[in-house]
Formats: sequence, structure tokens, C-alpha cells
Amino acid sequence: MILAIYIARRFLVMLLRVVGLFFVVMVLIDGVDQLRRSGQASVGLTDALKLAALNVPTSLYQILPILVLLAGIAMFIGLARTSELVVMRASGLSALRFLVAPVAMALLAGAFTIMVLNPLVAATQKRYDDLWASFSGDGGRALSIGETGLWLRQGDGERQTVIHAGRANSDGTQLFDVTFLTFDDAGRPETRIEAKRADLEPGAWLVSQARQWSLLAENPETSAAALADGTRIGSDLTADGIRDSFGTPSAIALWDLPEFIADLERAGFSARQYRVWFQMELAQPVLFAAMLLIAAGFTMRHARFGQTGRMVLLAVLAGILIFFLRNFAQVLGQNGQIPVALAAWAPPVAAVMLSLGQLLHLEDG
Repeated sequence: MILAIYIARRFLVMLLRVVGLFFVVMVLIDGVDQLRRSGQASVGLTDALKLAALNVPTSLYQILPILVLLAGIAMFIGLARTSELVVMRASGLSALRFLVAPVAMALLAGAFTIMVLNPLVAATQKRYDDLWASFSGDGGRALSIGETGLWLRQGDGERQTVIHAGRANSDGTQLFDVTFLTFDDAGRPETRIEAKRADLEPGAWLVSQARQWSLLAENPETSAAALADGTRIGSDLTADGIRDSFGTPSAIALWDLPEFIADLERAGFSARQYRVWFQMELAQPVLFAAMLLIAAGFTMRHARFGQTGRMVLLAVLAGILIFFLRNFAQVLGQNGQIPVALAAWAPPVAAVMLSLGQLLHLEDG
């Protein structure tokens, strides 16, 4: 039991060191990039580092499996160079029994990642987006999905238009039971348009069965006027812009995803991308364990055998290959070419089985 705690603690410390090192380096690199991106915006060095500190967790979170692999490689090489692996084997401890403690720690790290780090990363990403929008002045459009339907905002520096729709088609270019509420530059409501349907074309919404009210009139109800079908309401929105306004799934906390998916589908949008992401996050602990087993399969050997650099390179290449296959399966799952569960769970489970097979081959040959 003491030995298991020692090995698990050794792996955890190494993982924290690797993550900390990458965080510092990425903050410095991203800080320079924030200064470059700021352009005309008044972003100083302190603000750039603050933006970088908020932006880096998202990038770091995406490469956590690779960092687990590197931490495992560093731990096994350290144990080999101090001959601790030899002593453990001489005491009758097999490789599989030895790996129980670090694999358990990898699973716990994966569980901690999805339960604690995931919501924190989503919060920092949201804060980064808000802060960058305040610096750049880009607050012209936004999108929100809720139980009441779809909310959009469009506009320029002079006036803003808030759009609410009960439902929409899969890409947001057709809105149903839609309301357009226009505000002037002082934030006062000017006009209100209600339509049965609105179709997005380049530069405008085409409304059908619509009525318009002037909210500046003393009695807005008396100003109601019917609009001809096909009336154009100017817009700078595009289908790509609406889709991009959803943001990435990583910007939504894991435990908020089921409700968001339900709201998205209720509004008429496809939530397959978010379903795949949700299942992939649940499979994160298994992927962490797979990365550790890959590191063990290549580097859990005595230093006197030589070719350490070659084994490290092979371990890194194998881990990157699994990481690439996982991302490829994610794309296939989002496109509907394979089932969601298969896209999320097949790569990590296959990696665990292959690495265990390699370890059994090396042990029992």
C-alpha cells in the first residue's frame, strides 16, 4: 500500500509540474499574441497577460491527454534511472500490478478534470470573450438559446436590433414566430416587427405575414401597419456568423450541456456536435489511463537497455496518433457518419486494449 501511494504521488507531482511548465510557457506566448492582435485597441502589457491567462486554460485543456503522456514518460524514465523499477521487479512486483496505482491516479485526474476543471475552463473562456469584446469594442451581435426560443442581436454603431424566434431551421437562416425589436443609439426602442416567418438572404431578412409598430408614437397600437410579404429588413448576419455565435462546446460547462442540448434541439438546431463533445468529456478519464499505459509500454524498462531517446520518441508518436484518431473520430461523429458513442469511446478504449496487449507481450513475451 505504501508503495502504491508513493508511485501515485510521484505521477501526480510529475503531472502538476508538466502542466505548470506548459501553462507558464503558453501564457508568455499567448501574451505576445494578444499584444499583436490588439492593434488599435488600448491593450497594455498587463491587460495582455490577463487576457492570456484567461485564454490559455482552454488551449491547455485540449492537450491535457498529451501532458498526461509526457508526465508518464518522465516518471518512468526517472524510476528507471534510479533503478527503482529494478528493485520493484526484484521484489516480485509485476508490471501490471505496478501500474495499478498510476492508472488509478490517471483515472482520478480525468474525473477531476471533467468535474472541476471543465467548468473552470468554461468560465475563463466566457470571461475572456467578454473582456476581449470590451477592449475591441466588438459587441454588435450575439446569440442565446433558452426555453423561450432563440435570441439574436445584430447592428452597427448607430442602432441595435434584438431578434427573438420561437424556433428555427438547422442553420438559423429561417426563423418562425419571430420578433424584431430595434433600438436607437441611445438605447431607446424605436420599432417592433412581428412576423410569422423570416428568411435570411445576403444583407437582409425577408419577412412573411408581418406587422410593424412604431414605439416612438404616443399610442404604438394605433401605428400598427401590415408589411407586404418579402419586405426586407437589413441585416449583416450570415449563416456562418450565426453558427459561429454558438461558440465552441468547450465554452459550456459539462453539467450545463444536457440542458443546452435540449434547448438547442427545441429551437430547431442540430445538437450533434455538443452530444459528441459531451460523450468525449465523459470518456476523458479512460483516455488519460490510455496515455499512461502507452507511456509505460515504451519507457518502463531499465536504463541500461539503452535506446531511451528512441523509446521516448515512439511513445510520443503513439500518443499523438491516438490523439489524432480521437479528433478524427470526433469529426466523423459530428458529421453523423458514425454513432456518437462510437466516436467518443472507441479511440480511448482501443488505446487501452492495445497498450495492455503490448505490456502483456513485453512481460510474458
